[in-house]
Amino acid sequence: MDRLTHVPFWFLRHGETDWNLQNLSQGDVDIPLNATGRAQARQAAELMRGHTVVTIVSSTLSRAMDTAAAVSAVTGVPFTTDDGLRETKFGEQEGKPMGDWYDDWIAGTYTPEGAETFAGLRARVVGAINRALENPAPVLIVAHGALFRAVRSAMGLEPNVRTPNAVPIFCEPPAAEGAAWTLTPAEIPAVAG
Repeated sequence: MDRLTHVPFWFLRHGETDWNLQNLSQGDVDIPLNATGRAQARQAAELMRGHTVVTIVSSTLSRAMDTAAAVSAVTGVPFTTDDGLRETKFGEQEGKPMGDWYDDWIAGTYTPEGAETFAGLRARVVGAINRALENPAPVLIVAHGALFRAVRSAMGLEPNVRTPNAVPIFCEPPAAEGAAWTLTPAEIPAVAG
């Protein structure tokens, strides 16, 4: 079943990597955060300081775990990992520039050789998020961009929207059955002066 449990949660895409900067398909390749990504992770952690989080569950790729560790250091909430939150495998497209094939991958009309189907990713990630939501709430999920496209699809939202690096997003289920979820990015506090 690829239906999300109707419980609000936070989602955080990892900070920037060199491959993000170069617009390359990372997929399941374990590319670390770059200096900008580490700074973004610290900024995201500061944003989360003002929000209650009781559970943090991260992908097992280092770029997500390092982002989760930054939030953990600020909030004092330890994080766990779930392999089900790893980024999708892009097969032959990994390490190559992002291209027009992405729309067809999401539509299910093209899957790169050696890659995971979008439908397979959606089923896997919904299961992983539902497992995470069995923990005490509020839960913060730290994972990846293509993965969040599958989450958006499960939420009844347009899936092919780029998720910014290291911006916490509050995900609220709809009140009415069949309606779309609401996504609210955390705001950067205004600087007094």
